[in-house]
Amino acid sequence: MLDAMALELTADKTVWACSREHGLCEIKCGAVILAMGCRERTASQVLITGSRPSGVLTAGAVQRYINLSGYLPGKKAVILGSGDIGLIMARRMTLEGIEVEGVYEAMAQPGGLTRNIVQCLEEFQIPLHLSTTVLSVHGKERVSSVTTVQVDDKLNPIPGTEREVECDLLVLAVGLIPENELSRTAGVELDGRTKGAIVDGSFMTSIPGVFSCGNVSVVFDLVDYVSDSGEQAARGAVRYLAGGLPETFVDVKAGENVNFCVPQRVAAGEETRLYLRVKKRMENAVLEVAQGERVLARKPLRVAAPPEMIVCTAPAETDGRAAVEIRVKER
Repeated sequence: MLDAMALELTADKTVWACSREHGLCEIKCGAVILAMGCRERTASQVLITGSRPSGVLTAGAVQRYINLSGYLPGKKAVILGSGDIGLIMARRMTLEGIEVEGVYEAMAQPGGLTRNIVQCLEEFQIPLHLSTTVLSVHGKERVSSVTTVQVDDKLNPIPGTEREVECDLLVLAVGLIPENELSRTAGVELDGRTKGAIVDGSFMTSIPGVFSCGNVSVVFDLVDYVSDSGEQAARGAVRYLAGGLPETFVDVKAGENVNFCVPQRVAAGEETRLYLRVKKRMENAVLEVAQGERVLARKPLRVAAPPEMIVCTAPAETDGRAAVEIRVKER
């Protein structure tokens, strides 16, 4: 059903939708797969002060202006945030003739993939300013400059480090949020770390028959993982409708140096693919999948870094007696 909007999902798997052709529709479903994707954070969500002139855009909006509409949204840009879309647009804007003054990142390490840091910034000699953020925006009708400031390890501004940077375009690449408004109204249980649904190995949520996949379940770094999760959710929906999903599950626990892991539950006795991110950069590390005192699997990691998602497997040797713990530690 094209040109349609889903308005509400209820806990009994009823979808209310509307379209110009069909009007308001009530759709009773045997299974539902949520694939709403994610959205970009805005200036107000990262506490940038000042007026609201034109020229403050998200990286995705700049991408649309340049790639789809053929417009140049500015002549001199400052990029806040080192997410992958922002890094890619730094290169894209440079190639189109927009001067990129620099990329500013509040964290002490970049948020995008290493290859994008190299290919989009270093090869084009675009500066990356870590532990630095944009404090305020200046300009009445159009952005005229921004004030940047260095921050400490708690992200508090350091007095005396303010610097005014002239620009007519502020590009925000400050992270993505899973678009889970429909999930909330349905009562789907969400994970406070991923901001997506808590799912099992089939990507089924806390509501039986409701599945969540792609960037609405967790913001992946590679589109291959988005596709994989969609396939797993589709197979899970087919198994659910046929009454073939497992009944015994155990929780997945994010252990040493692991920020989060998806799925958050796995079926006992079934091999399950897991996606995780680490808390800090480590070299020559090892990933362990353990259950109680048993180490079920080990995977050597030459480098483990927060921006890059790690994929591992919980083997079929899991049982229903204890949580599965995922940990990454130095060898």
